[in-house]
Amino acid sequence: MLSTILPQLHSGRSRGVRSLPFRPGRAASRLKFDTVCFEYFVPVGEQGASLRALKVVTVAAILAVALTPAAASAASGATWCLEVIAPYASTLTSATCGHGFVQVDVPDGGTQVVTVTNSRQASTYAVFNGFYFTGVTWHHQWGPWTARIGYNGFASPGQKTEGDGRTPQGTYGFQFMFGVNPNPAVHFSWRHAYTYDYWDDDPASPRYNLWTDIRTQNAGAHPEPMHQVPVYNYAAVIGYNIARTPGAGSAIFLHVGNGGDTAGCVSLPQTRLLEVLRWLKPTAHPVITMRVIS
Repeated sequence: MLSTILPQLHSGRSRGVRSLPFRPGRAASRLKFDTVCFEYFVPVGEQGASLRALKVVTVAAILAVALTPAAASAASGATWCLEVIAPYASTLTSATCGHGFVQVDVPDGGTQVVTVTNSRQASTYAVFNGFYFTGVTWHHQWGPWTARIGYNGFASPGQKTEGDGRTPQGTYGFQFMFGVNPNPAVHFSWRHAYTYDYWDDDPASPRYNLWTDIRTQNAGAHPEPMHQVPVYNYAAVIGYNIARTPGAGSAIFLHVGNGGDTAGCVSLPQTRLLEVLRWLKPTAHPVITMRVIS
C-alpha cells in the first residue's frame, strides 16, 4: 500500500495533493514524513481556485495505514510462506507459495511455528523445521530433521479419516503435553500417562477424540493406550479435529519415534523432540503445519 500511495503523493497524481521539500517552521497544513512535506488543496469555485485547507489528519491517516509494519500483520493472523530449506526465507502471502516454501496460517500473536513437510504425499518420511518470529521476519530455529509420519503418508487436504494411516495436512495448534515419564520442564500443561489412561478413537463413542480415564469413563472400542514406552515417553497433543467430528480422525500427536512410521502422528528422536517440547510456549501461540510442498 505504501508503495502505491507515496509515488502518487510525490508525483502529484493523487487529487489535490502536492509534495514539497520540508522546511522547519512552515505552516501546520504540511505534514513531515522523513524529508518530504505534503500540502493538501481543495478545488473550489467555478474558476478552479484553490483553497489551502488543513488536512494533516487525513494525510496522517493514510500514512498510518500504509506504514503498518509486517509485525502487526503477523500478529493479526497473517498467512506466511516459510522456506524449509536454506536460506529459510519468509514472505507474507495472499496466494500459493513457491518451490521449497510451505504456507502457514499464523494465529493472532503467533511467534513460533514448526513445519513437517515432504514432496511425495505417499512417503512416510518428512522434514521437520522450527521457526520463531522477531517482529519483522521469521528465523530458523530447529532442523532440518528427519521426521516420520503416517504409514500411508499425508492425507489429501481435508480428507483425513479414522484409521487410514495418514497424517492430516493443515495448520494446527497444540492442546497440552503428556508422557509416561515425569514432566521434562515444558511450558505447556503436562499430563502423566498412567496405565488407565486411553485416547478414545471410536467414531461411535460420545468421547471420541478425547483423553479418557477408563476407571471412570468408557473409552469406546479399541482405544489408544497412553501408557506406551517409548513412543509416549514424551508427547504433545496436536489440536486436530477439536470439533470431534466422528470419523474425521483422532489422536494426532507429536511424539517420540521408534524408528518406524506412525498411524498418523509425527515422530522425532527423543532428544530432538525434547528440545522442541521445552521450546514451545503457550504465550507464543505455536502452531504445527503439516503439508506436501512442491
